[in-house]
Formats: sequence, C-alpha cells, structure tokens
Amino acid sequence: MRSPNFFSQKSFASSTARGVIAGFIGGLAGTAIKSLVEEFLPVRKVEQRSAQIKIVDDLSTKITGSPISTQNEALAEQLVSFPFGASIGAAYGYGKKDKDAYNISDGVILGASTWVSTHETSLPILGLEPKPTDIPIRMQINELLAHVLFGITTEIVRSAVNEKLKGGRDLKSYE
Repeated sequence: MRSPNFFSQKSFASSTARGVIAGFIGGLAGTAIKSLVEEFLPVRKVEQRSAQIKIVDDLSTKITGSPISTQNEALAEQLVSFPFGASIGAAYGYGKKDKDAYNISDGVILGASTWVSTHETSLPILGLEPKPTDIPIRMQINELLAHVLFGITTEIVRSAVNEKLKGGRDLKSYE
C-alpha cells in the first residue's frame, strides 16, 4: 500500500511546509527577475553604492579588516539580495499557505509593499540609502517596477510550485 504524499495532505504541517517551500522558491525566482530588470533600468545613480554592498562591505571590514574589492561588488550584492528575496518569498508563502489559487493582485501588493518597506522607509532610516525626496522620480519608478515584477514572479512561481507539491498539474502546464 502506498502512503499519501505529505504535501497533498490537508494538515497544518503539510500546508505550512508546502507554502514556505513554494514561497522560498518563488522568492528566488522573483529576485532573479528583479536583478535582471535592474541591469536595464537604473535604480540608483552610477556613483551610488547599493544598500546590499554597504552591508557586505561593513561586515567584511569588521571580519577581515578590509572592505570588499570593487570586482567582488556584484557578487556581494547578490549574496544579500537572494537570501533576502527568498526569505520574503518564504514568509509570503506561509501567509498564502491556505490559498492555493494564483492571484496576480497579491503579487503586485507583495512587490509594492516590499518596495515601500525597504527603499522608501527602512533603508533611508538606517542610512543605507538616500531619503526618497533625494532620489530622482524616474529611478524610484524603476525601483518600484522591479519590485512589482519581483512580487508577480514570486506569486506565479509560488502558485506553480505549490500545485506541483500537492501532486496537482505538471509544471509544464504553466508554460
């Protein structure tokens, strides 16, 4: 006799695990899309270092006594971005653990609220980014767009992975 798939069960543990895993994977995919968009749309002035680089640079200085090298800045930025995006996705997936249906509006809200809670408030308060009033509106729009695409991608992938973990449709049906 074959035991049922853990993820297809209707228990709190299975829906929580499924939601967190699906959200985590969605957050990774969303971060990849956001990073790609930011390669083409400027989100900060050329001479301005990102918050991620400032964080890793500070950590490197405390641990090794020297800042990260210029050639390692792109890697350092992703070493912060991907875990952060995956964590946001996992929390989002947990919140949607009982909502299997795909909802693009939820993705837009996730992306916009992530932008507001980071770039418009907490990062300027921490001194890691300039105040929103000091950033050109075009760059703010680009940053918001990148975050909304992060949220939409996170929701699309979360929904597909969630369905696959439940034993539902094949992921190819989402193509």
